[in-house]
Amino acid sequence: MAYVERGRLDVIDGAFVVVDKNGVRTHLPVGGVGCLILEPGTRISHAAVVLAARAGCLLLWVGEAGVRLYAAGQPGGARSNRLLYQARLALDETARLKVVRKMYALRFGEEPPERRSIDQLRGIEGARVRAMYQNLARLHGVAWKGRNYDHQNWDASDIANRCLSAATAALYGICETAILAAGYAPAIGFLHSGKPQAFVYDIADIWKFETVVPMAFRIAATGPAQPEGEVRRACRDVFRKTNLLEKLIPAIDNVLAAGGLDMPKPPPEVQPIAFEDKGKIGDAGHRG
Repeated sequence: MAYVERGRLDVIDGAFVVVDKNGVRTHLPVGGVGCLILEPGTRISHAAVVLAARAGCLLLWVGEAGVRLYAAGQPGGARSNRLLYQARLALDETARLKVVRKMYALRFGEEPPERRSIDQLRGIEGARVRAMYQNLARLHGVAWKGRNYDHQNWDASDIANRCLSAATAALYGICETAILAAGYAPAIGFLHSGKPQAFVYDIADIWKFETVVPMAFRIAATGPAQPEGEVRRACRDVFRKTNLLEKLIPAIDNVLAAGGLDMPKPPPEVQPIAFEDKGKIGDAGHRG
């Protein structure tokens, strides 16, 4: 996995390169990189997109530090074994419950109650999350009447809810980036279901109170004039400082491994990796 920011990606003399503003070329071994994350200021030629697709390299267009995911090319990659693995886990009721219990344990730092269904665990989580919001609001001296926002009338919400919505939107962006880079599907969730970003919500909920929610309340306490912009920039800085994206991919694998099913092996006719990545700069997820 590699990031590209403020440069032009092109194919020159048969090589996949990044050209900076001074015309300096940097060669990218696209055949050994599973995912290229394109941040603001990046342009890419048609030839570069074609070469990346043929090499099975996923292209992701994101905001700064992944606070938004705008588009993805060839999601799922050149191999389907991770998508099949995720689908098998979601369709197996026993495996799905194990995954949900693992998410609960990671989120709250303790094992969930025994003999509880997914619906029951969802209700327990909801009650605990509401209490956590209240505690954080009290800690930072923020007036809190509960989580309430309207996508159709954003400005009608209070400052705290606007800060929280901006923070969670940023977290959803980087989580969806990680899910796609790892070779999984954002729509196949476990605790959440039936939405295009169900798995994004699952993964984001694990990290929400560890990363963006306390920060959102701290910013809300200052009474910002432009809460969305301040929160987005703060999220960008935190994501970069903590290398959150690099932590998310192994965390996703860890969560799914709790289901206890083996990942299917890719069939022999799948697209092979272009060359052996001894330095481990490529991402194992996107191409298997």
